[in-house]
Amino acid sequence: MALKVAIVGLPNVGKSTLFNALTQTAAAQAANYPFCTIEPNMGDVAVPEPRLDVLAKIAGSKEIIPARINFVDVAGLVRGASKGEGLGNQFLATIRDCDAVAFVSRCFVDDDITHVEGRVDPISDLDIIETELMLADLESLEKRTTALEKKAKGGDKDAAQTLALVKLALEQLNAGKPARNAKVDPDDDKAWGMLQLLTSKPALYVCNVEEAAADKGNALSDAVAKRAAADHAKSVVISAQIESEVAMLDAAERAEFLETLGLEEPGLNRLIREAYALLGLQTYFTVGPKEARAWTISVGMTAPQSAGVIHTDFEKGFIRAETIAYPDYVRLNGETGAKEAGKMRLEGKEYVVQDGDVMHFRFTS
Repeated sequence: MALKVAIVGLPNVGKSTLFNALTQTAAAQAANYPFCTIEPNMGDVAVPEPRLDVLAKIAGSKEIIPARINFVDVAGLVRGASKGEGLGNQFLATIRDCDAVAFVSRCFVDDDITHVEGRVDPISDLDIIETELMLADLESLEKRTTALEKKAKGGDKDAAQTLALVKLALEQLNAGKPARNAKVDPDDDKAWGMLQLLTSKPALYVCNVEEAAADKGNALSDAVAKRAAADHAKSVVISAQIESEVAMLDAAERAEFLETLGLEEPGLNRLIREAYALLGLQTYFTVGPKEARAWTISVGMTAPQSAGVIHTDFEKGFIRAETIAYPDYVRLNGETGAKEAGKMRLEGKEYVVQDGDVMHFRFTS
């Protein structure tokens, strides 16, 4: 299950600097002028997972394969982007293809870095971006309404369901609220997702602060955190500049550098953790002498569904799952110790996989 997150924001808020740090590349040109990103840069990043290293060491695994997360650096959006202003409008389709949106807001003051709006006000920045996405959603929904009404009047049940959801979304958007604020019946979740609304995607507000505020944030990031709480979103404080420096260091240097700044971990870890929580994701492991691997699944997935993440044949032919909880695997020094202590469980089709489970699937081909 590959998670794809769009990095969105006004020009010169630190999006490309953050992207470069996250992907540990210089694929995205970070420059002090608007629209330096004119193609959507994509980066595939390993999800930091300390437990995987522990498991691999115990099992003597030759290879470690972490889960992956994809970041998409979208060109800076500006006021009027939904109507074609700037370069942002062409990337709306890119945002639609992502699972979540990370809104990067500038929460630092630096006279040497220009701001497209001529001031530093992260709440206003977020309003501009959110408004453009809402306008794009409104246009998309209004184009569909007439055709859906005709089909619904003709007795098309699917069209009637979709029309009701379109009206629900329009009600939110016309009230100046993102579609994710709408209360959608669980039975309508799939149809709601099919609307592909930009503002229905889970949102993460990334507060890009100066180095001195990287540990606790500042007054600007505090304001964004309050906005996120009111907007059914999450927020995280990161210094893109620090992250770009951390990305250039080896493991030992990185730990020492972070310690001097009072940080326990890179911002990337916090960002991914918040993204996982936002989308209701968790991790299970497969471990052996050949490889130790992390797999991303949704919270609430059953054992067969989780097996299907590896291969569809595993889900179709599922028999049982040999399961060891991560703490037991570590405490008992691996699979053999867990078996001898009676901590390996045989779980069936109804078992709901827990975060950190170490699993081996039995299936028929």
